[in-house]
Amino acid sequence: MKENILVIGGTGKTGRRVVEKLNQQNQNVRIGTRSSSPAFDWNDSSTYVHALKGMDKAYIVYHPDLAIPGAKEAIRLLAKVAKNEGVKKVVLLSGKGEREAEHCEQIIMHSGMEYTIVRASWFMQNFSESFFLDPILSGHVELPKSEAKVPYVHTDDIASVVVEALLHDAHNGQIYQLTGPGTLTFPEVIDAIAKVSGREIRYTPCSLKQYIESLEGLGVSDDYIWLLDYLFSNVLDAPGNNVVTEDVEKVLGRKPIDFNAYAEETVKTGVWNQALAQSI
Repeated sequence: MKENILVIGGTGKTGRRVVEKLNQQNQNVRIGTRSSSPAFDWNDSSTYVHALKGMDKAYIVYHPDLAIPGAKEAIRLLAKVAKNEGVKKVVLLSGKGEREAEHCEQIIMHSGMEYTIVRASWFMQNFSESFFLDPILSGHVELPKSEAKVPYVHTDDIASVVVEALLHDAHNGQIYQLTGPGTLTFPEVIDAIAKVSGREIRYTPCSLKQYIESLEGLGVSDDYIWLLDYLFSNVLDAPGNNVVTEDVEKVLGRKPIDFNAYAEETVKTGVWNQALAQSI
């Protein structure tokens, strides 16, 4: 059955993959971004009603993260508007082990709409589509918490779970915690990327204070600095966050994509060899 589905952040790391998969299943998809028509802007609550009008379901991604100050208020208002507009179900992207984000989950769970909560571990794509890409291209990655073991998850697995949750009532009321099939430390990640890309990429451990100061020196936005400080200090090596789950397999009936497969897939795009390509 065709349904009208709003995908907030429909051009982002998970959102664009959700849009692609929903289109493949012939759903009516509306992309919710500031440049869409109708537009959706988290910072302009007047856009919420226009984006949600006529929608049956919605995928909610809060940028840059549910944990940041102001997210609860925005999610509360969005949920109210969605319920008033007749939205029947929402799927919320949350963060595995993020206590602050769980306040937003509770708002959705008590909204009166059907829901599925998708708590994702750190994305593999953070190293190819986000804040860790530039250091990789420079050949020198300096990060704190070098011993932390992270069960990185592929955004395609996240998107596949989200689509299943949007389209099938069996997932109503569920909280899924998504991880990859194993854990890696930052040095292991950088070593894997260096090997597959044929480049020399140096990893240097640093303190969290040094890392934050370097971000400030680069002019990174306050929201991102707050978020990264929070993630490194409260989430990355929190008890239980290195636990690998079976929720991807539970929902999709297959094992999650592992980091080596992600690296082999990503190197073919040339994203990790931009500096080399430009110098030739």
